[in-house]
Amino acid sequence: MNDYELLDSGNGAKLERFGDIVLSRPCAQAVWQPQHPALWKQADATFDREDGNRWHGRNRLPKEWTIDVDGTRFRLSGTDFGHLGIFPEQRAQWAWIKQLCAPKNGIRPRVLNLFAYSGGSTLAAAHGGAEVCHVDASKGMVQWARSNATLNGLEAHPIRWIVDDVHKFMNRELRRGRVYDGIILDPPTYGRGGSGETYKIERDLTETLRLCRSLLSSSPRFLLLSAHTPGHTPIVLQNILTQALRGLGGAFSAGEMCLTGQAETFALPSGAYVRWQA
Repeated sequence: MNDYELLDSGNGAKLERFGDIVLSRPCAQAVWQPQHPALWKQADATFDREDGNRWHGRNRLPKEWTIDVDGTRFRLSGTDFGHLGIFPEQRAQWAWIKQLCAPKNGIRPRVLNLFAYSGGSTLAAAHGGAEVCHVDASKGMVQWARSNATLNGLEAHPIRWIVDDVHKFMNRELRRGRVYDGIILDPPTYGRGGSGETYKIERDLTETLRLCRSLLSSSPRFLLLSAHTPGHTPIVLQNILTQALRGLGGAFSAGEMCLTGQAETFALPSGAYVRWQA
């Protein structure tokens, strides 16, 4: 089942269906003309940033609703920043994660998910069979992710829910001697922790990846890095990760993350990723 669909894009916006709800939201990459102008009249609500962040028709949206994307359920809600609690451009990454997280000889791989947001990658790793550590600086987002886990029948699955600054947590894990067989990270362009810590991808990503390298087990399976930062293209991410993992061997692949719909609808680039697999 798939309750998500990109219906159209253009004129700096995207039109998406989330279950029965159709939304129009800004998208700077959509510099072309819409292909299906009539569909935009179906929007239940729109979001813009012309005079600050603002919803139009928000009263027509349910306070929250649930959708199913490729067999995983997500609780959605329209936030003040226009986010809903899901990044569907990660769908291909979730499928890849799930494939690499199967237990071997009855032993679950240990997976670390950093900047973990509402838990799409955590759910993928858990569905695959991994033991997961979910880390995000926002207490509210960690609670949201936990509710998604419950929606998917994973409330008893071995998942550690951590509210913390990513670098502080990683350094504590190193001191504890903990290691992971897989690491997932989707760092923000700019982020702020609960104690006033700041994260800037241009300044901090190299250090984050150095810590990731130190936290990989002696028999690692994968590392997935994605970003939504302009200028951090697939080649840029692959170059950075290649340097960080020098000497480990394995294979790299990189590309654009895209929102997709029907065959006649343009794919919409929405960030970049690089995967490393042992």
